[in-house]
Amino acid sequence: MSEEKKLGLRSVVSISVGLVIATSCLVSLGQGAGTVGVIFIGAMIVACLLNMTTVASLAELNALMPNTTGGLAQYTLACMGPFPTLISMVGGYLICNILSSGVEASIFSYAMTETIRLPVPSIVYTLVMTVVVMVANLYGVDMFAKIQDLVAFLLVGSMVVMGLIGMFKMGTGTVIEQPYSMVDNFSEVISMTAVAFWLFIGAEYVIPVSKNVKNAKRNVPLGMMIGLALICMVQSIMVLGFHNYTAWDELADSAAPHLLYGYNLLGEGGKLWMTLVAALAVVSTQNSTVNGLASICQGMAKLNMMPQIFGKTNKHGVPWFGVVFVSAFIFLFAALSDSSSDAISFLILVGSVFWMISYILAHVDVLILRKRLPKAPRSFKVPLGPVFPLIGIMGTVYMILNISTDPTERNAIWILTAITFAILAVYSFFWIKFKMKMPVFKSVPVEKVMAMENDLYYTIRKRRGIWR
Repeated sequence: MSEEKKLGLRSVVSISVGLVIATSCLVSLGQGAGTVGVIFIGAMIVACLLNMTTVASLAELNALMPNTTGGLAQYTLACMGPFPTLISMVGGYLICNILSSGVEASIFSYAMTETIRLPVPSIVYTLVMTVVVMVANLYGVDMFAKIQDLVAFLLVGSMVVMGLIGMFKMGTGTVIEQPYSMVDNFSEVISMTAVAFWLFIGAEYVIPVSKNVKNAKRNVPLGMMIGLALICMVQSIMVLGFHNYTAWDELADSAAPHLLYGYNLLGEGGKLWMTLVAALAVVSTQNSTVNGLASICQGMAKLNMMPQIFGKTNKHGVPWFGVVFVSAFIFLFAALSDSSSDAISFLILVGSVFWMISYILAHVDVLILRKRLPKAPRSFKVPLGPVFPLIGIMGTVYMILNISTDPTERNAIWILTAITFAILAVYSFFWIKFKMKMPVFKSVPVEKVMAMENDLYYTIRKRRGIWR
């Protein structure tokens, strides 16, 4: 790709924001603020800082192993071998990302049916959106970037305007009086970081497309950090807007708090506006998910960790099967959660746990490679030695242990997560032993993992096998 067609810092920020700001985030934002009040912003700041440690670790891994399309899969392969890699990537990335995007699409279709009173099943809206995003991504990274830049701008702009209107009490609805805080001490706010965590996950989707970024060593880590800070600011403004127009208890109990806020703020016009925000959010989420996961699947196919068809590209250089595969399963999960607010809420938390586990592995990978390759050149390195990776690990473990304030729901999430990873463990063992034909825990040298990005590697080693 020529330099002029590569993605700049603006596009990196847009992609970072793309998956993170989603309608499911608006649901979590409403529930979190409705539970503890404006002080939920404190939990958001803590969660944002923890996510910054994760993107910093991923940026360092990318700096050590640049231009790798499989991202975390290749990093973990070089550190811990194929078994943890397959489990974490299929469970921690593929499943949870597809699941969360499906949930996102379901929330969007719910918003559309609530706002546009047409005799059309809600799933139809999801189908149309899924097909549009899939076709756009089949046309390549340049089309992807153009869509992402536009959508991210409109999405963030709408949220800022709606938040400011509420914050400065300029809405047409009735201004209400309610406390800024619903809790007595800050420890209760900290316990809400698990809810707030969902508001910031996904900025690392820049990593798989970093080879298409101008001055990647600067723009990738900087773009992800700017994206997270921007998200925290925008969502804080929304919380301040909630305070003036929507009762905390109504906000916490609503399946679509963004629609409730929009109606209380500006009447039917506000509700329609927030529906537009939901539409932009699902386009943004699906766009980032489809593009990022297709690239990750392509990288894993090169490693023989997924079927080779995931590595096939069309005339635009797009891994077309990955794009179609991811889009199809997004639609499937959307259909499963269609019109069920309880299912949506539960699946968001399950997906969050999967994601957190993969984030822990990113921090562990950094610590392992610093030990093994202390003098290897890195264009970016997380400052203060192991401090930030260790903070990221401990903070993420804490959030997994406190994923829900409801003990019954929390246990159900843990059980479902354990069952899913047990199934993945069996699948991974047999795939590695009989398809890859290599030891399940044998790490692969960094230089070999990086060499696998070049098609010449497979030509040279065709007879011996790629792992021998």
